[in-house]
This record gives sequence, C-alpha cells and structure tokens, in this order.
Amino acid sequence: MSSTGQQHPISLYLKVWGLLFVLSAMSYLVDYLHFQGYLRWGLILAFMLIKAGLVVAVFMHMAWERLALVCAILVPPLCLLVLVALMAAEADHTLVTRLLFFR
Repeated sequence: MSSTGQQHPISLYLKVWGLLFVLSAMSYLVDYLHFQGYLRWGLILAFMLIKAGLVVAVFMHMAWERLALVCAILVPPLCLLVLVALMAAEADHTLVTRLLFFR
C-alpha cells in the first residue's frame, strides 16, 4: 500500500485562489460603491460565506471527505449560529420591552 494521499492538481488551487481574490475585490467594491442598509450587509455576508465555503471545501479538503466527517465538523458551528440568532432575537425583545416599560 502506498502512503501517499490523493493528489489534486495545482490548477485547482490556483483557480480557487483567483476566485477568492475576485470575491474579495467584490466585497471591497460593496464598500467602495457606498451601498447602504440591508443590501450592503447582505452582499458582504454572502461574499464572506462563499469565501469561507471555498476555503473549507478545497483547502481543508472537505469536498473529498465522507459525509459523516463533514457533518461532524460543520453541524456544531451551525448549531452555535442558531443559538446566537436566538439570543439576538431574545435581546431585541428584551430591549423593546424595557423601552416600552421605562418610557
């Protein structure tokens, strides 16, 4: 048995690196073009998630792993994000309640 792992062509990494560069430039363009409000934050978050997904899939080799391993690595952070969203919603509710009560 050979101890060498699966080899991926360098062109794949260069293409992903180029795509990450383009996505970063687009993210900076959002600020440069002075987008405001939800459009700005939506675009920035979308570019960030796409770049993070590319890094995880290609550079961390998740695209070639078994589904069980991918789920074991990705599900806990996703659960944390859900809990953070719930805490943020509860904090907004608490703020609104206090503003109405102490007015």
